[in-house]
Amino acid sequence: MNIPKTMAAVQLFKYKHPFVKNTIPVPTINTNEVLVAIKAAALNPVDIGIQSGKMRMIMPYKLPITVGNDFAGVIVQIGKNVTKFKVSDKVYGRPNDFKSGTLAQYIAINEREIALMPKNLDFVQAASIPLVSLTSYQALIEYGHLKPGQRVFIQAGSGGVGTIAIQIAKALGAYVATTASGKNSALVKSLGADKVIDYHTEYFADELRNYDIAFDTLGGNFLKDSFKILKPGGRVITLNGLPDYRFGVDHDLGRIRSILFEIASSHLRHLAKKYHVFYRFFIMHPSGSQLATITKFIEEGKVKPIIDKVYSYNQVFTAYDHLQSKHAPGKTVVKINV
Repeated sequence: MNIPKTMAAVQLFKYKHPFVKNTIPVPTINTNEVLVAIKAAALNPVDIGIQSGKMRMIMPYKLPITVGNDFAGVIVQIGKNVTKFKVSDKVYGRPNDFKSGTLAQYIAINEREIALMPKNLDFVQAASIPLVSLTSYQALIEYGHLKPGQRVFIQAGSGGVGTIAIQIAKALGAYVATTASGKNSALVKSLGADKVIDYHTEYFADELRNYDIAFDTLGGNFLKDSFKILKPGGRVITLNGLPDYRFGVDHDLGRIRSILFEIASSHLRHLAKKYHVFYRFFIMHPSGSQLATITKFIEEGKVKPIIDKVYSYNQVFTAYDHLQSKHAPGKTVVKINV
């Protein structure tokens, strides 16, 4: 394949400013990377969080950056040390935090951060999977230590993360409760949810008790009230809480910043102590090996993508407007090299 010198990309030049379309050089690969021609990329709320500057304390990007955090495409070039993949392989993945850039025609990515696409998915479907599935897998397995038969509460079951988290939890043998609007109740039940709480008429903390894991995706009072529904020894895992000292150290964010995290999260650690439960804020990390496990779930029919809308690259800003409506079930995907 003839690889061009430049490519189209969506970039962020300044926090709190709009994304812009740009023409930039096609990235060069190192010895452990592959170059992928991206066929489709999914949009995620974290993109908006980065744009707004709200993520700066925990994800200090050096601007400008190319936007986007998961993709599916075809390998067009491989580094000399790459052993797991070859040119023409169909792959999907989520790049390292500081190498975002899936809303572009090409991406250079380490072979450890990708996996072969599930054979039963097309590029659009596959692009919707990496970030939300890895987030769900790590929340439930790495930090939640989920075991078959345990009771799991997943906040916002019809969202991009929720729709996949429900399916992974069920594939692992859990009893699952979730929240959804009345119109999305049938969707989350079809994904395996055992108990659905209509958040317009009920409040989860009034309905649930003695759960093993609460997977919070909303933060605020929803996070605080998640502690109440757990049995002693349970686990609150959140995407929208506050990091603690350990998080800062683990992510090389410096001692001063880590101390500030510890102070800011003290009320959450107090709740964890009060209810005798474990609390963890996390940001998912790329993992081709975990994604390969998720591929098996998909090929076995245990997990399926849930896609709300698909846009062309020319419609990418409209796609982000749709994402920000916050009422879309499943994922929003943009086609790129088609």
